Amino acid sequence: MSLEVLRNPRLRVIGLKQTTKAVERGQARTVYLAGDADERLVRDLVSKCRERGIELVRVESMAALGKACGIDVGAAAAALVRSE
Repeated sequence: MSLEVLRNPRLRVIGLKQTTKAVERGQARTVYLAGDADERLVRDLVSKCRERGIELVRVESMAALGKACGIDVGAAAAALVRSE
């Protein structure tokens, strides 16, 4: 799946906290994790995704994930969410 879908603000959330909330609420379809994000910080999110059967996609770096989302800073995580 192309990272281009992360450009649409209505279809995604950005950041570790917002992504975790989307997973907990059952809104996340796919979660993207930066390869250079601190493993201790993303461990809980990875576990929740696996428990719920949510697809995990690794992205090269926080900078690459932030750029894919159309922001000027890095992001440890982002998620595609179900459109309502």
